[in-house]
This record gives sequence, C-alpha cells and structure tokens, in this order.
Amino acid sequence: MKAKRGKAAIGVCIALAVMMLALLQWKEEPVDFSAEIKPILNKHCITCHGGVKKNGGFSLLFEEEAFAKTESGKPAIIPGDSRHSEFIRRLTANDPEERMPYNAPPLDKKEIELLTRWVEQGAKWGEHWAYSLPKVVKVPRGRLTMASLLSFLGNKPLHSDIDYFIQEKHKKLKLDFAAEADRATLLRRLSLDLIGLPPSPEQVAAFANDIREDAYERRVDSLLASPRFGERWASWWLDIARYADTKGYEKDNSRQIWAYRDWVIQAFNRDMPFNTFTIEQLAGDLLPNPSKDQLIATAFHRNTMVNDEGGTEDEEFRVAAVIDRVNTTYQTWLATTFECAQCHSHTYDPIKFEEYYKSMAFFNNTRDEDTPGDYPTLRFYNEEDSAKVVLIKQWIAKYNTHEAVVSSDLFLHTLEPKIHAHACDQLVNGALVDTKWLGIRHGGSARLPAIMLDSKDLFYINYSTGSSGGQLEIRADSPNGALLAKSALPVTQGMQTIAIPLAVLGGQRDIYLQFKNPSIPTDYEVCLVEWMAFREALPGNNEPQHQQMQQTFLELVNTRTPSVPIMIENPQDMRRETHVFERGNWLVQGKAVEPEVPQFLHDFPKEAPRNRLGFAQWLVSEENPLTARTLVNRLWAQLFGHGIVEPLVDMGSQSDPPTHPELLDWLALQFMHDMDWSVKRLLRELVVSATYRQSSVLPPELAEKDPGNKYYARGPRFRLSAEQIRDQALAVSGLLSTKMYGPSVMPYQPEGVWMSVYSGESWKKSEGEDQYRRGIYTFIKRTSPYPSFITFDASSREVCLVDRIRTNTPLQALTTLNDPVYQEAALHLAKQMETAGKGKIKEAIQSAYLHVMQRPLPEDKYRVFEKLFRETSAHYRKHPQEATKLLGTIAIQRPPADNANTAAYAVVASALLNLDEFLTKS
Repeated sequence: MKAKRGKAAIGVCIALAVMMLALLQWKEEPVDFSAEIKPILNKHCITCHGGVKKNGGFSLLFEEEAFAKTESGKPAIIPGDSRHSEFIRRLTANDPEERMPYNAPPLDKKEIELLTRWVEQGAKWGEHWAYSLPKVVKVPRGRLTMASLLSFLGNKPLHSDIDYFIQEKHKKLKLDFAAEADRATLLRRLSLDLIGLPPSPEQVAAFANDIREDAYERRVDSLLASPRFGERWASWWLDIARYADTKGYEKDNSRQIWAYRDWVIQAFNRDMPFNTFTIEQLAGDLLPNPSKDQLIATAFHRNTMVNDEGGTEDEEFRVAAVIDRVNTTYQTWLATTFECAQCHSHTYDPIKFEEYYKSMAFFNNTRDEDTPGDYPTLRFYNEEDSAKVVLIKQWIAKYNTHEAVVSSDLFLHTLEPKIHAHACDQLVNGALVDTKWLGIRHGGSARLPAIMLDSKDLFYINYSTGSSGGQLEIRADSPNGALLAKSALPVTQGMQTIAIPLAVLGGQRDIYLQFKNPSIPTDYEVCLVEWMAFREALPGNNEPQHQQMQQTFLELVNTRTPSVPIMIENPQDMRRETHVFERGNWLVQGKAVEPEVPQFLHDFPKEAPRNRLGFAQWLVSEENPLTARTLVNRLWAQLFGHGIVEPLVDMGSQSDPPTHPELLDWLALQFMHDMDWSVKRLLRELVVSATYRQSSVLPPELAEKDPGNKYYARGPRFRLSAEQIRDQALAVSGLLSTKMYGPSVMPYQPEGVWMSVYSGESWKKSEGEDQYRRGIYTFIKRTSPYPSFITFDASSREVCLVDRIRTNTPLQALTTLNDPVYQEAALHLAKQMETAGKGKIKEAIQSAYLHVMQRPLPEDKYRVFEKLFRETSAHYRKHPQEATKLLGTIAIQRPPADNANTAAYAVVASALLNLDEFLTKS
C-alpha cells in the first residue's frame, strides 16, 4: 500500500515537473514581433490606429506612438502588464462600443493570446525582418545521411550551396528534388534565360554529345559572354527604368533617348558591378570629371514623362517628375512602397510623412524643368565639331583655370546652366506663350529674379523672330536701373542663340529685360524667348584669335546635334528649397526640409555628400539590408517565375514572408561581398544549381503539395515575355537580325494604331533588316505601345514596372496566328521545310519541329501535323486563290500544286509557332 502511494506521489511530482517545465518554456518562448505581432496589428488595428487615423490618440504605426499617452492621458500599452493595458482589455470587452476592433469581428483566441504574451514579455517592438541584414549566414550542409546519400546515388547531385538551402526546406515538407531535365530542355531553358533566344539544333546536338564533366558550365559561361546577354537583361531593366521613345501625357511627342538603352545593354555585357551601375544612373553627373557614358547613364531618371501640352504649368509637371524619381528609386532599389508616404505617414511600414520630402530633397535640384526642349540634354557633336570643342578647351586651359574648362565643356555639351523663359516674372505688356515661351510686346518687360552676376560679362539668349527692328535692353535692379547691355534682335531661322556683351556688375541682382520694336503691330510679340544664360566670355581677349574662338563657341551652341536627356545638378546660386507638401499637394507647401534618409534604414554614410551621389552611395552601402536582397529576389524571379519574397514590389510588413529567408540573406551577402556586385556571377550561381536544372514535369502528388512551386521540387515553367516570344519566332525562322544599338525601329504595325495629336507623327515602317531586329529595339510610344507586346502584358513604360503580370487571353492567340510578323516567320519557316524535306512530308515537318523546339518530333505529334498538312494542302488545291493570297509574292509563276503545298507548310509552321511548349519556358 505504501509502495503504491509512493509510486503515485512520484507520478504526481513528475506530472507537476512536466507542467512547470512546460509553463516555464511557455513563458520563456519569446514572441516574434515581426512575424507574429505586426501582421495582426496590420490586419486588424492599423486602419484606425496609425497612418492617417489615430483614433483616441492611439497609433500602432511607430514604436514611440504605441507607448505614448493617449487622449485618456494614459498609455494604452503598459509593457509587462497586460492586465492594466487598455489595449488588451478592449480586445475582450463585452460592450460592442468598447470592444476592438470596432464594428468588426473580434480577434480569435490565438491572436489575443499572442498579443497578451507580447505585452507580458515587455511589448518589445522589434524590427521587420527586411530592415536588418545578418553578417554571416551558414550554409545548411549538415552531415551525410542515408537520405542525402540516396539522393546523390539517385542522380540528384547538388551543384551549388543554393541547393542545400532548398534541400533543408524539402526535408521539412517531405519533398525532394526532381530529376534533372534532359539536355535539350536544359539548354533551351538556359539560353532563353541568359540571352533571351533559343539555341540552334546544332548547339543542342553538340551539348547532348559533350561528355565532359563541365559541359553544362561551359555553356553557361559562353552564354554569359554573348553580346545577346545584354539585350535580354536590358529588356528587363528598361521596364523598371520606364524607358520609352516618347514623352507621355497628351501630346506624347517623340524624344531621343535610345542612347540610354544602348548604355544599359553595354553595362550588362561588361558586367558593370551593380553598385557602380546604381551610382552612375542616379548620379553619374556628380562624379568627378564624369565621362559622356556616365552622363548618358543618368537618363535613367530622365525617362520621366514631360507634358508638352500648351497651357500646362511647367513647375507642376517638374514636381511630378521629381516625385516619380523618388518613388521609382525606392521601388527599384529597396522594394519599398515609399510612395504611400507622400500624403501621410505610411500605414503599415515605419516611414514618416516628413521623411518622404527629406528624400525628395536629394532629387529636387536637377536642371530639368518640364520644357519642350527636354533640357538638359547631352549633345553629340560630329567629328569636325568635336575637334572645335577640343580647340576651345585648349584655348581656355591656356588662359584660365581648369574649372573654366569644365564649365565651358559642360555648357557646350549640355547648354547648362541656363534659365528657362518661365522663370521670368513681373511681366509687363507680355505673357508666357503657351506657358512655355516668353513673349513681350513693344515697350514691355520681364524680370529675372536673383541672378548671380559675379564675373558674368556675356548674356546668351535663345529666341526666334521674323520681324526686323527688334531690340533688347538689359537693366539691373529695376526697369530704370543701370543699363548692362543693349542689342539688336536679328531675324532668325527658327530658334537661334546670340551672345550679348554685358557690363560687369557683381553680386546677386534682379535683371530686367526690355523689348522694343516700334515697327510691329501692338499685339505682336517682339520675339519668342526659350532660354537665357549668363556666362563669362572666353579668356585671352587681347589675343588675335580671341574673336574667332568666341564666334566658334557661339556656332557650336547653335549647332543642331543628336542628343539624349540627362541629369545635371543646379549650381549653388540656383539651388531650390524643398518643402513638405501638405496632404501631398504641391501647391500647399509646409516647412522646409533638408536631404535626409528614413530612420528605419541604416545611417547615411558620414563622408558622403548630401546630394544624389551621396544618396546613391547610401543605397549600395554594404550596411544596407535591402538593395542586395531586392536585386537577388528579382533575378531569382526572372529565372524561377516568382520571388523568394512576394510580391516583388514590396519587402515591407505587408509582403508575404520569404519562403527561404536564410537563402535570400546568403545570396544577398554573397552578391555584395564574394561576388563584388557582379550580376553575371550571381546569375551563374543560380543557373548552375541543381534547383534550376530540375525537370519541370509536375506529377499529381507534387501538384497537390506545392502547386505554385514555391518550394522548388521541380523546374520552372512559365510563359515567355512579349519580346522573347517575338524574338524566338524570328530566330527559329531564320529572320532575326543581329544588328545592335542605334535609333529605335518600327516593324510592321497595323494602320490606325497611332493617332498622334498635334505633332502629326506617324509609324513609318522600317526597311530591310530593321524589320527583324530584337524587340528591345522596337519604338515604344507610351500612349500607344506596340500592339503585340502590350497583348502579351508588356509595359506601356509610363511608370516603373517591377513585375509584369501574365494573362491568358484570346487576343494572344490571335496575335501569334495573324500578326504579319508571325505570318512572315511562318512563311520563311515553310520555305525551309520544303528545302529540308526535298518532297518528303515527314522529313520537312521533323526538320521544322527541330528548328522550333530543338528536339526530335515525337511520333504522336507528327501524326497530328501530317494530318494538318494533308487536309490543308487539299483545301488549297480546291481554292488556289486562297493559297496565292497567303503566299503573296512567293506564289508568282508557280504551279497551283506547289502553291498549295507551300501554303500548307506555312499553316503547319504557324501551328508550330503557336504551340504552348514554344511560348513557354519549361
């Protein structure tokens, strides 16, 4: 009896010990704010308590607000004391007027328990996973197990450290790698991913027969070295850069900006480190002695739209462009929905309203001002004029300082800094014509406020007039002030620049421009002025050649040249002050702010300048947790169809948690440190992995476990991009041009797609091989994008687009069946079929399938195509006029039977180009 009691007591003690241990473990188990608490707050609380609304004076958006006193005079959250925290009491209140969330279903017990534990544990605020980056991530190689040994013996070797991270997740989910894809599939996938084009049948055959251990890696390196690599990846980047060949808005006039597109292609081909790629695009003009290429790179942010419509306010659309640059920069490099803070503090992420405008201050001092001339532009002189520029620079270097040489070179190549006509105010007897050009009538005047005149002894004015007898007087301080210059305004041929000597008068002055021409009607303008500039005349004025050098300088200023819009920073005397916009309204300006980065991210580099260059250096600092993560995630998505984090546009607290967080961090650290920001090295690491090489076949059991392939137990399979689909059709039919760079081209487009207002611009079909160039070179009009591209979900390029959607509509099939580009590709492929078949149907169709899919044609598919050929050929024999219509010039002077066969082959070729397997990367 005593023994039984003893055993019972021991049992009770053990039970109590287990319960105490469990209780202790429960208490010690820390609640993860980022993963467990923040999602609950965002889902149920933030809409009323954060961002725009702060009901009851309580906000859960920022840490300091969450623990501050509310309207009751007490904080709603008392760390460590859930019983006395109003925040917790309201979650379980019986009164519906008190219970939170108000007017909504109550939280479930698990959520309330989590929030209660969080408060009891001290209500530690924590940090969202994306806003900090570990110094080291260990690859989970683990120890050799029977499972890993069997996997290796089962022909599933791991080729990259990436595979260990994927395998680790597989173990938890009871998944496994699929077998490696066959070599034809693998090379096609690899080629489409790295250069955007399919391999040739010969390349596939060579790979299939290559028994070397590094056969695959050799193909990877060869494709990375191909000049086509830059075209494929530039096409992806241009969506982000919102690159287009027109300015947007109502007029949507053309602009010359293709030099930027070519720079991007070359940068990818050179494997420019991504940190350099970033700095040159955001601030190439601010680098010491920037090269012409570095200036071209800054066109990244000149892809913003410009409104040429008459009567629009230039400052309004200049501000719109600056806002777009802020939003695009944060979206491109930081996967942050920063634009949400334009009108109020971010509803879900720790971004304060004022921080938006502090970031805007970095971008607010560029020279572009929404003018029709798209200034500033980098001007490209021909060889003869370039030699003249060199002579002028040598002259200045001989008689003046290096700074004077730099200033003159900048002005000759960019016409900056200049003052646009819309900067004039106090207009008398005149107006801004179309709000763009200064038009003053006889006896009228306009003021240029606060002009720095130190050492300025030359006034450049760009104007046009058809009336002789015009005069300009320039006065300082008032309309009747000191006369600085008086000059005739000769008749011009279009817009022309003249240089007027100025009396030297230092300091910052208001300048008054007085226009006279008594010979014209009183309601006519003396002239139309586009821009002005105050500059120093060339030095060496006592030298015999001085006048000639000055004249050459002016001739160069007036030279019409090809150009590209670029970024140039304001000089100090033209610096703008940045203000907060109340509720995001640019017309209601609040307090002034200085350039500063958001507090929730890493500190601004101590030695960095407070301008775009410093901001770019901050973005690619190795202390930055987001830039490398963002790029890695997006390149991963390009290869695998979706990111490790979704959506690609947002790594904030509203994003899905990463499926493989350690892998994302490891790749980000590798990319910054071991790979030195090399995109090619990163892509190589991704494509050599066993994860990438898997077969994309989807067995039923895997479809049930992981239908979206989030955990990568099979290879990627998804539709190609709009450009790739067209490029591939041209490539397999033998029509694709290999010509690179230069002005955008206009391949076939149906009549009436363009209906340009005002400008009368029209789509002029390109000739020769320009018809068959890669999609990246196709002219993009924002208000009327290339039809077949937009049908396959390409961007209109009006705003930054990180991730194209993939739709499936009948219009897509109608495009690939009926668009003349695809019809011509089918006809060209049909002629190849006839040549290869030599009268034998089977050989002809097999040859075509091999060219299209780079693999032998299965017998069951052949029977389908043979039936299609025979039925179609018979139809065309009965209706020869239809064959003639389909074949066009090919049908001239040919027997009807030959036309019928060729037309039938063309139909078969069209069917091949419309196969799902052709339009899909698998």
